Amino acid sequence: MRVINRNLALLLSILCVSGDYNVVYNQHSLELTQSLNLARQEQIQERCNRYRLAWSVDDLPNNQLEHILVDDDRKLLYCYVPKVACTNWKRLLMTLGGKWNGTDVLAIPGHIAHSPGMFRNLSSVPKEERDEMLENYNKMIIVRNPFERLLSAYRNKLEIDTPSATYFRNRLGRRIIKAFRANPSNESLELGDDVTFREFALFLTTKTEELADMVNNEHWQPITNLCHPCLIKYTLVGKYETLLDDALLALHTINATDKVQFPRLSHTSGTSEKLSKYFAQLELPLISKLYKLYKYDFRIFDYHLDNIVGFDLG
Repeated sequence: MRVINRNLALLLSILCVSGDYNVVYNQHSLELTQSLNLARQEQIQERCNRYRLAWSVDDLPNNQLEHILVDDDRKLLYCYVPKVACTNWKRLLMTLGGKWNGTDVLAIPGHIAHSPGMFRNLSSVPKEERDEMLENYNKMIIVRNPFERLLSAYRNKLEIDTPSATYFRNRLGRRIIKAFRANPSNESLELGDDVTFREFALFLTTKTEELADMVNNEHWQPITNLCHPCLIKYTLVGKYETLLDDALLALHTINATDKVQFPRLSHTSGTSEKLSKYFAQLELPLISKLYKLYKYDFRIFDYHLDNIVGFDLG
């Protein structure tokens, strides 16, 4: 830490003389972000080595590779993870690929960015070509605290009035209430708009045939199930907590910083601040069951439960 502070002081003294503050500072920031990125790659590799998997990418069914988008022009594979800024990344890739007129990324409606067929994905690529991509393309993943991501999915799909919430309330909310609430009102059974976070947690941790079609939805599927970080060596590992810095590094790596900027949002959803409040509704055994569902996400991407239960369950 002292070495970093001393180097930073030296850098600032140089900048005061040169006057070229932004150029040098941005380069220094990129170098620091790249150092962090390399450390994350090493950590993932070290954690994955413990599991000694006996299979490879070739053993995965094709549908297990559908979340990995292909950008041949920029030689990039991007594994998108719902509730981890994937809408903005898809918008950005649309802009870079000439699939949208204009450079305002946020002007692209979310449903268009997510529309089927908008992007080629790795499941459609023949094995020989896929192997070449996995060897030579940059491979990007953005991760997030598993419970923060889970809470964001619950709030967005079942609690807050959003365009997609109506679908999930009709398709899932009513069925969760029927399965896990004692003496539900007719209105709740009809609308499915008041599912509690505890009922949502019970839905995820209780295997029932009635809800099997929804329990593996991509919005709450573990990242390790969607992106296979122990089988695919990601070269760009971003985190939601450092999203803008990691996005700048990714754009620099694919030579796109002069074409687009990752959008800076004026506000956040506040999900991280609400973690303790929502998880206080759950008893410890239920939190433990949820943790087991996402334990590989916690371990491989170095997340912990201290800020939720006061200690870690790993």
